[in-house]
Amino acid sequence: MTATTTSDRSDLSELGRSEASLRAFLHGLPGVDQVGAEQRAAMLGTRSIKTTAKAWAIDLAIRMVDLTTLEGADTPGKVRALAAKALRPDPADPGCPSVAAVCVYPAMVEHVAEVLRGSDVHLASVATAFPSGQAPLAVRLADTEAAVAAGADEIDMVINRGAFLAGRYGEVHDEIVAVKAACGDAHLKVILETGELGTYDNVRRASWLAMIAGGDFIKTSTGKVPVAATPPVTLVMLEAVRDFRALTGRQIGVKPAGGIRNTKEAIKYLVMVNETAGADWLDPDWFRFGASSLLNDLLMQRTKLRTGSYPGPDYFTLD
Repeated sequence: MTATTTSDRSDLSELGRSEASLRAFLHGLPGVDQVGAEQRAAMLGTRSIKTTAKAWAIDLAIRMVDLTTLEGADTPGKVRALAAKALRPDPADPGCPSVAAVCVYPAMVEHVAEVLRGSDVHLASVATAFPSGQAPLAVRLADTEAAVAAGADEIDMVINRGAFLAGRYGEVHDEIVAVKAACGDAHLKVILETGELGTYDNVRRASWLAMIAGGDFIKTSTGKVPVAATPPVTLVMLEAVRDFRALTGRQIGVKPAGGIRNTKEAIKYLVMVNETAGADWLDPDWFRFGASSLLNDLLMQRTKLRTGSYPGPDYFTLD
């Protein structure tokens, strides 16, 4: 049974006009087989790839990184340095690709914009009272508008998990719609904070709710709670975007964030993307890694493949 059996091919945005219809749709989605999802994710994680494919996968993973710093101690100098690294991750190798985006707090956006101006690297900003989302909607919208005005072309918003878990789906839907409008031309990534949702069924429902409301990406986590991205959760989200495109014709991106720290893990996620959603998602426009430490390991493994030896521990800057 797939999600396409729960609705005809009409515009799903109409569901948001009625709490009852939205609830009926979300609770009519197929339940997630917890054992099956975890076993499939584990099985996909055992796949091995050849050296030539590994080199391609590493470069692709670098191009998919949202290089991130979200600390209270962030300074203009720190984020400018991060943006410079995003443009040229390995200054000694001009063939090394740039990352997908730099992700910072709204107050740091203007400083990153100075460095990235004229490049293809996106400027992402968390907003909507990240990471809790516990602020009045007017404040969250102002947060979003300020980040876009400062130069962000991607917004990572957090959903109101309290409202979602209480079953107030219409409220969550309407808030996502409002934030999407506040984004203007900027793309919207909707953070589900899957570690707080409790069940895979809730992850599937939240994924569909975010897509119905107009999100351009669905993202696992803020990275600020103990349980962040996991392979089974990402698998459920990949199934959701696959089924959503089959139903509506609209493709949505996926971003696992938090806890993905090395090349081996990143490649496992790429295998999962290919096997679950399909090759169309093997592109930075449709799949991202939210990470800070992952990039350095990708660069170390890339150098090992290129030169035959690992660089020293201080070869790449610490983020």
